[in-house]
Amino acid sequence: MEMSGEQLVPASQCDTWLGLNDPEILKACVPGCESLERIADNEYQVLMVARIGPVSAKFKGKLSLSDLKPPHSYAIAFEGQGGAAGFGKGSAQVQLGPEGDSTKLNYQVKANVGGKLAQIGSRLVDAAARKIAQDFFDAFNEKMGSLHGAPAAARHEEHHAAPVPRDPDLPTVSDASLVFLAAGSLVVFVVALITLLG
Repeated sequence: MEMSGEQLVPASQCDTWLGLNDPEILKACVPGCESLERIADNEYQVLMVARIGPVSAKFKGKLSLSDLKPPHSYAIAFEGQGGAAGFGKGSAQVQLGPEGDSTKLNYQVKANVGGKLAQIGSRLVDAAARKIAQDFFDAFNEKMGSLHGAPAAARHEEHHAAPVPRDPDLPTVSDASLVFLAAGSLVVFVVALITLLG
C-alpha cells in the first residue's frame, strides 16, 4: 500500500516541527493513541487502538528514525503488530517547508500488511488509513492554529505583533534534542497511520 498527502499547517515551520515533537500534542491528536515512549536512541514504541471495518484491535508499533534534517525532513521505518488482527511494516518520508506564515507538510508512506487486515481488502484499509490521517491533521491543525495562529477575524489584518522576548528562566534545549523529539513526534503520527495499515 502507498499513501501520500500534503497539509498546510497554520504555524511557522519551526513551531510545526516543535509541535510534531511534543508527545502531549501528538497523543491528543493521533486517534486511538494510548502511549508513545522512547525505547532507544531514535526508536519509539507506540500503543494505539484502531478499528478497520470489522477488525478492531490494539496495535503495538516500533518506529525508527533516520536521515534527520530538522526542521526540514526525516525518514521513518516502522513495524506494527495487532495480534490476530494482523501486522504491517513499511517506511515513510516527511518533509516540512515554509508557505507564507504557515508550513506545508508532505508525507509519503509505503506499507505491507498481513493477517486479517490483508483479508479485509485494500480499499477498506486505505479508506481507514486516510480517515485516521485526516482526523489527525484536523486535530493537529486546530491545535497549532489555537497555539500559534491569530483569531479568524485578525488573520485578515495587516498588523503584525512584535516578537515576544525569550524568558531567560526557561531551560534551553539542544538542537539535537529537538531533532530527536521532532522525529519521535512525526513517528507517532506515522505509527498511527502504519498501525492502521499494518
